[in-house]
Amino acid sequence: MTPSDSPSPPRTWKKPPFIANPVIRYGIFIVAAIYLVWAFGSLPFNWARISEGLPRAARIFSGGFPPSLERYELLLTGFKESFQIAILATLLGVFLSIPFAVMAARNIAPMPIYVIGRAVIIISRSFHPVIVAILFVAAVGFGPLAGILTLTLYSIGFVGKLLAEEIEEIDWGQVEAMRAAGAGYIATLYYAVFPQILPRQVGLSMYQLDSNLRASAVVGIVGAGGIGGTLMNAFGRYDYDFAFAILLVIIAVILLSEGISGWVRKKIW
Repeated sequence: MTPSDSPSPPRTWKKPPFIANPVIRYGIFIVAAIYLVWAFGSLPFNWARISEGLPRAARIFSGGFPPSLERYELLLTGFKESFQIAILATLLGVFLSIPFAVMAARNIAPMPIYVIGRAVIIISRSFHPVIVAILFVAAVGFGPLAGILTLTLYSIGFVGKLLAEEIEEIDWGQVEAMRAAGAGYIATLYYAVFPQILPRQVGLSMYQLDSNLRASAVVGIVGAGGIGGTLMNAFGRYDYDFAFAILLVIIAVILLSEGISGWVRKKIW
């Protein structure tokens, strides 16, 4: 038997580490562990208060079961308002996000317009909807108008950002073909850009409607209308069985909207 006929040892492959230098790799782990210990040690956790709150939490959960739907008229009224807020805000937000997305796409917008478009999207995304809802409640008062304005601004930031990124990744050949044929800016957008982003636009709109349904329950807690206000009042009256019924219905609605949006996206793509 010659050396070339002898069986070769089995070859094994090992995934290389993300950071090749072991000193830096283990150093990052040690620094992260030290930071976690410092963060937990320096934050003002009141363990005595937490231990006192556990029995109170147990009373809330025990009082919430079984959930009660006796005041279903109040629940339906709150959900009807939440749906109205979410649908109106989604329509307005998606419609307004299109021009800002075009402005914020670097490949089709000149630099000054790009800066303005990006600034609007960044400002829209800078604050949590609850903070924006507090500002709008202070400006226009309690009620659904504050919720619609809040979720419209929220939709512009989210949909506008993702749509602008989608425009920046389009196939540029169609745009060049339209320009070579002498098409203007609007015609190029209409026939070369929008057809490429339309499936993404529909998918984002469905996702945003789903997100606004969830957010409408949250902003209602601070007075921006919808089922959130009903939920807050139920907790304030220690009406835990009705509050838990509202929470269960919210979960059911979100599951239903997830299923519908997933079905629509599957049909589109």
